[in-house]
Amino acid sequence: MATVGGTTMLDFKTFTAVTTIGDLLLRTASVYPEKDAIVFPDRRLTFAELNANVMNRACGLHDLGVGPGDHVGMLLPSCIEAVEYFFAIALLGAVSVPINARYRSTELSFVIENADLKAVVTQGKVTEGLDFVARLTQAFPSLADQPADADLGLAEAPLLKRIILTGDDAGNGFTSGKAFRAAAKTTSDDQIHAIRNRVRVVDTALMLYTSGTTSRPKGCMISHESLIRTGQAMAKRYEMTDRDVFWSPLPMYHIGAMFPLCAAYSVGSTYLSMQYFDAGVALEMIEAEKATVTYPSFGTFIGDMIYHEDFAKRDLSSIRIMNSNMAMQPASFAKAIQEKIPNAIQVGTFGMTETSGTVTTSFPTDTYEERTRRLGKPFDGLEVKIVHPETGPCGPDEIGEICVRGFSIFTAYYKDPDKTDEAKRDGWFHTGDLGAFDSDGSLMFHGRLKDMLKVGGENVAAQEIEAMVTGHAAVKLCQVVGKPDPRLQEVPVAFVELVPGSDVAPDDIIAFCKDKIASFKVPREVRFVSEWPMSSSKIQKFKLKEMLD
Repeated sequence: MATVGGTTMLDFKTFTAVTTIGDLLLRTASVYPEKDAIVFPDRRLTFAELNANVMNRACGLHDLGVGPGDHVGMLLPSCIEAVEYFFAIALLGAVSVPINARYRSTELSFVIENADLKAVVTQGKVTEGLDFVARLTQAFPSLADQPADADLGLAEAPLLKRIILTGDDAGNGFTSGKAFRAAAKTTSDDQIHAIRNRVRVVDTALMLYTSGTTSRPKGCMISHESLIRTGQAMAKRYEMTDRDVFWSPLPMYHIGAMFPLCAAYSVGSTYLSMQYFDAGVALEMIEAEKATVTYPSFGTFIGDMIYHEDFAKRDLSSIRIMNSNMAMQPASFAKAIQEKIPNAIQVGTFGMTETSGTVTTSFPTDTYEERTRRLGKPFDGLEVKIVHPETGPCGPDEIGEICVRGFSIFTAYYKDPDKTDEAKRDGWFHTGDLGAFDSDGSLMFHGRLKDMLKVGGENVAAQEIEAMVTGHAAVKLCQVVGKPDPRLQEVPVAFVELVPGSDVAPDDIIAFCKDKIASFKVPREVRFVSEWPMSSSKIQKFKLKEMLD
């Protein structure tokens, strides 16, 4: 037991208090009303303010016809409004469908139709070149002929009834912020609570579209329980409390933002985010807000931070835990991180959308070697096994496919039973990722099962070559894909981003790899890139392959 502000609280480290996403916010807001809940570089809200805004959003959505089970798209950059609508949709027992803000007209029309969206929440012009009103109108040209502030009747998306704007923009086919605010006044909080009390933890709360290495994404259905318990498990593993300040650069349409938000709120922590990732702003924010738990996770984010001109100037000593996945990063990354943030506990993590986020991660008490050369152990309540596709269960240090079962596994791919059955077999989710457990039960990731090259009859893991190339001092990041070859079937080609200020020739990198790995694994070509084709957080290798043509 613990006492907070005169109120006796239960110690949630000792048991799992499963709840719904809406109730999670209500409970935390009742305990920490004046504490910062969400902080962006230019704006912040206390838990009381966030709770009030969420109720108002829920009232407006309800008046416009959104109810339990309805699918509501969120086409927004990372912003406070995205957080508000996420919880508001949950209070109504509806399903949040965050949409990648990078999507263009064809992708938008596919997701909106495939997801059977009843409403979409968006905004107009975000920045120069980013105008969601224009993108949606391009995706659905007949929007221009629809009345403003009224139900829609689109032949291309017959279930879509409202596209709601969060700001002051207006236009044909869109429900303005003014009209939404008026609608919110017609529904009472008591009506929302009556609906909230009927929401079940097994109900779908979130549907995220995962693109992987294919061009057609799948709608991954995730329950309240899966998301909440994954967040609670991470908070427990990292020993988080209400004194922590959690920073994540991942966009709000990524699982790596949604379940950490639940982790933070499960213990009353403040959550820091930003509209889009900017390394300089990120470093400034971590210092100013004294972030204690940081979640950059991916090499693309970490590399931009440690090579930024302000990195050496910033005081990052507040960081207690950093999910840097050092086992997956080049040695130069690891050295820079450790030298600048010597007191931070570096941890590694393995997870994905279909597992509601993290599956394995380090304990803060693990040795430095365990935390930086492996990706940790499974959360309590999750089981992980390694199975070779041909020979069956694997022993220690034997590489095979990572399979997971437990509370965090997604329910299904929306409207795609075949892909669901292919992924979920005999009670286990087959991740399509390669990994191995060491003798101590810690996991290491070894690439995608489909990310294997067939070079002259030899199976080659792209990640093995990537790890070798990133050992070169001039290499910031490397991705390897297979290029068709008439004699060898395919050969490895390395796409490389250099460390700022470095100057090296492709042949130098190829020479660096020779005598270190077998000749058939040595890249046949090295191509330099300054910008990667990205999904929300991952490099899209299928687009790199297209660049080979």
